[in-house]
Amino acid sequence: MEYSKLIAVSGMSGLFELLTSKSDGAIAKSLENDTTQFISSRAHQFSHLESIEVFTTRENVFLAEVFIAMGKSKEALPNEKDPKLVQAYFKKTFPNMDFTRVYPSDMKKMVKWFAQLQKHQVEPTLPEEEEEEESKA
Repeated sequence: MEYSKLIAVSGMSGLFELLTSKSDGAIAKSLENDTTQFISSRAHQFSHLESIEVFTTRENVFLAEVFIAMGKSKEALPNEKDPKLVQAYFKKTFPNMDFTRVYPSDMKKMVKWFAQLQKHQVEPTLPEEEEEEESKA
């Protein structure tokens, strides 16, 4: 499973691996329960994980940068249901995050998604790295 094939779907919990897209939606596999299903684009919006950006006190960064920092951190993942613990965790692992514009619900999603990536042994990659590799080939 590749990081570039992972999507978040509005109104649905967790992450999905995009298997194929169709004109009216996509067929995706849930990382939570390994079920494959058709997701209609009329009812849901799709966001590729590699295109999601996070507000920081400087310039926005890709979500993968936050995940990489989380992976390098010695801090244990907090309970995603406790917003104070989650915010304290990010203040230690990614202090440049703009905590006034990144909502606690977004931070909870990041913790949950990172746990799913770890469970499935998916390494987050930055989009620039992939483009550089393609241009070298």
